[in-house]
Amino acid sequence: MKIKIGNKWVGENSPLFIVAEGGINHNGSLKIAKKIVERAAISGADAVKFQTFKAEDMASPASKFFKIFKKIELSSNDFKELADYAKSQKIIFLSTPFSEKSVDLLCKIKVPAFKIASGDITHIPLLAYAAKKKKPMIISTGMSYLSEIKFAVKKILSTGNKKIILLHSNSAYPTPPKEVNLNAIFTLKKNFEFPIGFSDNGSGLQIPLTAVAIGINVLEKHFTINKKLKGPDQKFSSDPKEFRNLVVQARALEKILGDGKKIPQKSEANNRILARRSIIAQQKIFKGEKIQKRMIKIQRPAKGIPPKDFSKVLGRKVRKDINKFQPITWKHLI
Repeated sequence: MKIKIGNKWVGENSPLFIVAEGGINHNGSLKIAKKIVERAAISGADAVKFQTFKAEDMASPASKFFKIFKKIELSSNDFKELADYAKSQKIIFLSTPFSEKSVDLLCKIKVPAFKIASGDITHIPLLAYAAKKKKPMIISTGMSYLSEIKFAVKKILSTGNKKIILLHSNSAYPTPPKEVNLNAIFTLKKNFEFPIGFSDNGSGLQIPLTAVAIGINVLEKHFTINKKLKGPDQKFSSDPKEFRNLVVQARALEKILGDGKKIPQKSEANNRILARRSIIAQQKIFKGEKIQKRMIKIQRPAKGIPPKDFSKVLGRKVRKDINKFQPITWKHLI
């Protein structure tokens, strides 16, 4: 299955879709957010993603997180400006809505897809509201049981929206390597026909590159312009240099993985002749003679009749003389 996001196809036989997760690493600064967009584009990401929310729509004022979220809000105008800036930088702009108002805002600035956070996979009213906009839905599945994922998918499908992408993830920040559980990607592939990806919430490149080697369609990785900036996600985010390295290595892995079709490759063409065998005359065989076993042998190169037809050659008459060590072809036989 393939799904189009902006000018990119995501899914079967399509290039890996790489998302730089800017998240809240802008710390409420439009200037920093723009730098994230710019550096993500230079680093080779297909898309840059943020989070669209108002603190009061996301957390209770009694919550310890309320004041934190309030400090790092971006305005509606900020998101419009960011989306326009991303377009100028030729990178796809995405964001995660945390409320119906956020969905409406993102629709207004024409985001090509919605990213739903792991924490909201059980927020069925939000999922349904976003799904009805008929845009692709990228769903992170951290903290989820398979049954919860199936229920969320069922509700999205019930709106008529089939454009679903599922991302395996672990919602610990940063994620302990022993709990990444990349084999769950195979579980998602087995249970769903949608494109499957991985959202990395850890540090370093080994884990996301391993996910690429497994054969994911989407890779999301936290991105910052400077790991020393304030904020909970900065330290385990990739800076531009590290992210560029990730993109380069991921693209190289894509080439190594290939398309999965078991066919001879271009580089093997010559060796199909040199390394394989065919039926070759071991003496001069004259016109009219019948071929006997002692006259032939299976040897390299494969320029004659293949070994599988050895028995079909025995007893056949020769149409014209065959020289010693000459590969025997069907044109030689009557």
